[in-house]
Amino acid sequence: MFFVSGITGRVGGAAGRQLLEEGHTVRALVRDPGKVAAWSQQGVDVRQGDFHDAAAVAAALEGVEGAFLMLPPVIAPAPGFPEAEVLIASFREALRKAPPPRLVVLSSIGSQQSSGLGLITSTHMLEAGLGDLPFPTAFIRAGSFLENYTFSLQAAASTGWFDSFLQPTDRPVPMIATADIGNEIARLLVGGWSGKKIVELGSRWSPDDLARAMSEVLGRPVQARPIPREQWAARLGALGLPPGQTHPYEEMQDGFNAGWIDFGVPGTEPVAATVTPAQFFAQARKA
Repeated sequence: MFFVSGITGRVGGAAGRQLLEEGHTVRALVRDPGKVAAWSQQGVDVRQGDFHDAAAVAAALEGVEGAFLMLPPVIAPAPGFPEAEVLIASFREALRKAPPPRLVVLSSIGSQQSSGLGLITSTHMLEAGLGDLPFPTAFIRAGSFLENYTFSLQAAASTGWFDSFLQPTDRPVPMIATADIGNEIARLLVGGWSGKKIVELGSRWSPDDLARAMSEVLGRPVQARPIPREQWAARLGALGLPPGQTHPYEEMQDGFNAGWIDFGVPGTEPVAATVTPAQFFAQARKA
């Protein structure tokens, strides 16, 4: 039995599916079990509870062979990242009460840095909060999610342009599909390891590479173009971010563009992506 958090989302769902396909049993914690009937029908042991409740998390961890934990994404966090702080405290208390034989944690590229991270600050806090546990712990520092560019694929289909916050557009950065993240979570949970492990998960692709993949899938020319820096706040507002709360996203993108947020940390384990941008966009196009 393996515990998987976030099973209703992309990453947790991918991990749950992979573990089930391999014949393992899975447990999940959700607020409303009625909304995850499909997982229950596949044999998942669905428990009702909230991750802010350390007692509920600890109860869900009892008796498992391994556990996967992650922070839910918050695109416009409050100053100081209190949303992450509260959940990390809950995780620590639950893991003290019910320590699993091994733990996999979803982190992010760049989380070794202590500043200039923007949204990635939350996973830096997560690594700091769970970095001293007395049992095997693996942090997966995932690259930029390919899922982040699904909307860009839709726009490119009608305009032929892929507008990019990442720039210059020929500079490759680590990227990954959530399906690959789920597979890596399952691999670690089933295989086991000793001590503390940090995995850098992803392969390097540039916005130009993504544009070429979009072109291949859409059957029309697509060209990447950088979004001028002075337009970022307005563009992010148009995408739904609240006014005055775009700074964490902007700081994160600045970190990528400056090379401050990157792979290549000594002592980490590199794991390449298996899903290419063209494969991902083809699947997204069908969906």
